[in-house]
Order: sequence, then C-alpha cells, then structure tokens
Amino acid sequence: MLCLVAWRLLWFREDMGKFQSKFRKRSELYRASEGEKADSALDSQVVHHEPAHRGSVNTVTKLSADLCVSGGTDQAVVVYDWKQGRICQSFQGHNREITKVVCYPGSTWVFSASRDKSVLMWDLNQGDEPIQEFCGHQLVVNGLAVSPDGRKLCTGSRDNCMCLWDIESAKCEQRHNISRNLVTHVCWVPGSSSIVQTSEDKTIRVWDSRAWQVTNTFPAKQYIQTHCDVSDNGNYLVSSSNGFGGQGCEATLWDLRQPGCKVVEYRGHLQTTACCVFLPVPLEGSGPALVATSSHDSSVKVWDQNSAVCLATLSLHGAGPLVSLVPSDASNVLCASFNSGLHHVELLQASGNSSGGASDMDIRVLSRF
Repeated sequence: MLCLVAWRLLWFREDMGKFQSKFRKRSELYRASEGEKADSALDSQVVHHEPAHRGSVNTVTKLSADLCVSGGTDQAVVVYDWKQGRICQSFQGHNREITKVVCYPGSTWVFSASRDKSVLMWDLNQGDEPIQEFCGHQLVVNGLAVSPDGRKLCTGSRDNCMCLWDIESAKCEQRHNISRNLVTHVCWVPGSSSIVQTSEDKTIRVWDSRAWQVTNTFPAKQYIQTHCDVSDNGNYLVSSSNGFGGQGCEATLWDLRQPGCKVVEYRGHLQTTACCVFLPVPLEGSGPALVATSSHDSSVKVWDQNSAVCLATLSLHGAGPLVSLVPSDASNVLCASFNSGLHHVELLQASGNSSGGASDMDIRVLSRF
C-alpha cells in the first residue's frame, strides 16, 4: 500500500513538473513573439547613479529640463538632477509614503500628496520645511493638480471628495463628495478651467473649476481607471485601466471636444496599465504623435497616438511594477519602479528607415538612479 502511494506521488510530481515546464516555455515563447527587449537593467552600458530613494518609487514628475521630482515609500520628496546623477534636495515632512508629486511649470514650487491624508507645498528656494499645508481629506490623497494660473490646487482622495484650494491661503474653497468616487488621478486641462479625474468606480469625470460641478461623465469602462493625461492642446485625453492576464490593461484615447467619444484603444500590456502620458512633439515637428504607457508587467510601450500601433516595447524584468512615467522632452522619459528606483529611458528613431512602421523606433535605458 505504501509503495502504491509513493508511486502515485512520484507520478504526480513528474507530471506537474512537465506541466510547469510547458507553461514556462509557452510564456517565454509568447514574450519572444512580442518582440520585447532583454532586461536592459542588466545591460552593462546602463549607468548606475546615486539612488534617489530607499525603497519603491511611487511617482515622478518634471521640474525642469534637467531636474525631476519623485516620491516614494521612504516618505521623501526628492529633487534629482538626472543628467548629472545626483540628489539636489530632499524634503521630509510626510509621515506616510508619497502618492503623487506635481510642480508648477516655470517655478520652484513642488506639491506632494501622501497616504497621511495631507498635501504639502515646498519651495526649492525656501529651505527644507514645507511652506504650505493642505489638510482636510479623510483618506489617502491620490489626485493632485495645479491650475494653469498657479492660484488654485485641486486634490482628490479615496474619501470620495474632490477639493479646490487657494494656494496662497491654503483654504479649502470648494468640496464635493460623490458616492464611490475613489479618486485615482487628477489633471488640469491646459489653458482651461476644466479638470479631469479618474476613479476606482471605472468612471472619468470632467469638472468645471468655477462652479465646482461635474460637466461630463464618460461611459464607464470595464475596469478601474488608474491614471489620465491631457494633450498640450487640450483636445485629447488618455486614460489607463487596471486588469490582469491581458484582460483590461489597456489605455484609451478620448476626444475632449466630444466628451465620451472614444478614439482608439492601446492594447498589449498583460497586467494593470498604471500610467499613460502624451509625449512631446519633436521640435522639428516630424513623426507621429506618440503616447507612452507603463505597466505592472514591467514594460514600457510607445504607441502611435492615432493608429494605436505599438512602435516600441521595453521590458525591465526584475524592476517590478512600473508605476509612473514623465517625459522630459521628445526623446527622454523617466520611469518609476517598485524594485529598482528610477530609470532614464531614451527613445530613438532608427536610422535608414522612413516607412513610419514599428521598426522606426527603438527604446533603451541609459541610466538608473
């Protein structure tokens, strides 16, 4: 009897081993068929700079051509010169991890949101202490955006509230609670009084900051909307979805001039698409308009905005979920990861080919910090 049991256990292990082997081979074959690049983090040509954070990096944004601002689980807000590879300034004021950071263009202002339910304002020219504090949310703050004129701050939280603040006085001027509106991201439409926000209720809402009312609600997607970005001309919105196993995981392009009008979808990630951004148009104005996405599947993808063709894929195996992207210019993008800090990613047009196809672009990691 014992011999029979032992024989069956041996057969089961061998059979499972064959199954697992087949599963791994199929996964590897699938990745190869996607044309994904090898782990660039292991490339000997990648320069490793002083790390910006101890632990995971949750968010990154652009401050200037050379400087970025990031926040992470170490509760620090870090100003980093990514071209020189050094920390310029580090702010400590939150008592829980940082969820979002934003900067006001052309200024030295930095705003940081945290799981401690607060938002702090910093000025690079006024020391290491926050110059303003915005308190009033009951849960983690995930949405953060500054008005084009630099006078107002919009915040959104998992407490279902969207708030509008006067930056100079730190006074909350408007508050609106919508049931199940667990805010995931907020962005201000350039040159407009409109604000766009995504939510865990799978809905995208457009707000009028003057009346503090929702003016448009887009058709609900199938999955939670994780992030959004608005094009520089204010005409288009891109949002990203969570998901798993290739279900969901897409980014969607919307026409803000026809609210709720879906233009195209960008499909190809295998796990949650955590971030989506419009890439700046090159100064010479050549080439297609581009969108970039980052995912929990450890990949960054670049898409033709209008055709939804994937032009390039970069896989960072071992980096863990890639949670935040920000373009510095048309060729340089910064990417935040759970496991391996921040990455400077370069986009290159392949030489000797002008067909406009997928082979016309390459993407690589130049440095990690």
